[in-house]
Amino acid sequence: MNHLFEREPKEIKKSKKSSIILGIVLILILIGFWFFYQIYLLNSPGEEVIFNIKKGEGMRDISSNLKKAGLIKSEILFNFAVILKGVQGNLQAGIYSLSPSMSISEILEKINSGEIAKESITIIEGWNLKDIGKFLEKIELYNSDEFFEMVGYNSSPSQDFSQDFEFLKEKPENASLEGYLFPDTYEIKKGESLENVIRKMLDNFDKKITNDLREEIKTQNRTLYQVLTMASLLEREVKSYEHRQIAAGILWKRLRNGWPLHVDATLVYITGKGSEELTKDDLEIDSPYNTYKYYGLPAGPICNPGIDSIKAAVDYKESDYWFYLTTPSGQTEFSKTLNEHNIKRFEYLNK
Repeated sequence: MNHLFEREPKEIKKSKKSSIILGIVLILILIGFWFFYQIYLLNSPGEEVIFNIKKGEGMRDISSNLKKAGLIKSEILFNFAVILKGVQGNLQAGIYSLSPSMSISEILEKINSGEIAKESITIIEGWNLKDIGKFLEKIELYNSDEFFEMVGYNSSPSQDFSQDFEFLKEKPENASLEGYLFPDTYEIKKGESLENVIRKMLDNFDKKITNDLREEIKTQNRTLYQVLTMASLLEREVKSYEHRQIAAGILWKRLRNGWPLHVDATLVYITGKGSEELTKDDLEIDSPYNTYKYYGLPAGPICNPGIDSIKAAVDYKESDYWFYLTTPSGQTEFSKTLNEHNIKRFEYLNK
């Protein structure tokens, strides 16, 4: 018997339904892969740029600014990634180093973790405030005049750091921070204030000057400022730790016996000349830093010494020597008499 309408076998219906479901699944997989590719894998060539997220900016502000900066291709995708990861409230303000070559996920990871841009700077042992200021300006981190004003180069410091650093309270009033900015390598965050960078150097100094060192300085009836001043002379005059110990013994002995120190490095500090350029007229410069004209230590440190020079100034060695000189090759020659010293001056320095 014939029917007006034929029904599809159940097997065919099931097959079609399965095909539709499979098709939908494949489409979802493709969409998922597309999103994964866009968020985690897609990137474009490009150099790193500095990207600033200001306080109060939310997800939409950030994605819009990223798009304008050419760092992402789609605001929607970035916002989707933020929601997917559930980090809407964790996007941190700051200055970041980002690149178009980074995927959305990589950019988001930096912003979410607060991995703000940093730069390593190295303050060299023996640099004075003028050297540091010029260096910071040369690498375009800070203005040298602003630095000089804050640390007191040629004037009183504009910022009083003694409230936070006890060791500065024994520093003579109106004296600069010369000697206290500890030479080391520092990580500076992009946009970090100059005041905070100076605090890092002072904090490092505080940690390097151990309690044992401080106690030994007190035992010797000296102040930290006097030791720093002596250490700054050693830093500029003598190369090795062992020779610095002997030179420190000579200079402390001269002070005890009322001898002038006669340290060339103090004239270099005053004039800005190289030691080989100094003249007899320079010996007569009227300055509290001139150890040829005035007895005793100079008015203060002439540079920022490293820990070896500071330790050598404290753990100095007594000897029969009264004189020393540093040869052009960096070797230190010691002498017991002025005649012996003058012979070595002529031999090594042609003076």
